[in-house]
Amino acid sequence: MKVKPLLNRKLQFSKVDNYSIIIVDKILIIKDLVDNKVGVNIGGNMSDFKDFDLNSINISTKSLGELTSERIIQLIVENNWSIGDKLPNEYELANKLNVGRSTIREAIKALVSRNVLEIRRGAGTFISEKGGVADDPLGLTFIKDKFKLALDLLEVRFMIEPSIASIAAIKATEEEINKISILCDEIDDLILKNELYLEKDIEFHTAIAKSSKNLVIGNLIPIINSSIAIFIDITNQKLRKETMDTHREILNAIREHDSNGARDAMFLHLVYNRRNIKAVIQNEKNN
Repeated sequence: MKVKPLLNRKLQFSKVDNYSIIIVDKILIIKDLVDNKVGVNIGGNMSDFKDFDLNSINISTKSLGELTSERIIQLIVENNWSIGDKLPNEYELANKLNVGRSTIREAIKALVSRNVLEIRRGAGTFISEKGGVADDPLGLTFIKDKFKLALDLLEVRFMIEPSIASIAAIKATEEEINKISILCDEIDDLILKNELYLEKDIEFHTAIAKSSKNLVIGNLIPIINSSIAIFIDITNQKLRKETMDTHREILNAIREHDSNGARDAMFLHLVYNRRNIKAVIQNEKNN
């Protein structure tokens, strides 16, 4: 069995006594934390991976229910199901995704709350016909080509976000600057601890946008947030140092009320993002 395809998958991780347990698709990987041995269970057969680097895997902190929600969305996209189409029943989904029915119920409940799915009593679960997804107002959830989407979102950010930073440098209050500064510190701390910083990164850019005092910009924030989330997901947070440095330059320019400096710093931040996305895309093509 090839190990490489597993390395970029999102995994479910837990720890029991002296063992780390990781689940990816239908594969169970167990690491003995005392003897540092790794085994894999596929279809009930346990074997060892002698050259398997467990530390190279990107371990997700999401719950099994959250991961299952993502896999249901992936299922919808891969099968080209449309709005109004009926999903397989709970039992079929559980078998298809190799999880328990309670996990399927949890995942469906989460997707219903996001307006991705809707439950029709006595009929089943369907892809929602509602106008938009609650946490995806741009309707980007079902776009299949995430690499092109990442670049297109970034293109829009190039159009608006340097100007947003420029305006923020002029209009931001001391209280707003302090908030941006705190978020900058929190992101640095998470990066240095090798922890996920998506939520704080979104808060950082949102705080800058809000400090511009422009009522319309508030409606553009989902574009920024969606771009950040997709970027971090497909690049596996690789731009750690660049993120810290450019965030700090943006903050310093806003603090000094340097409009041009803030514009340039934000532009540079986006340049690094675009360069990294293109590198990931090229790497995917080569593989």
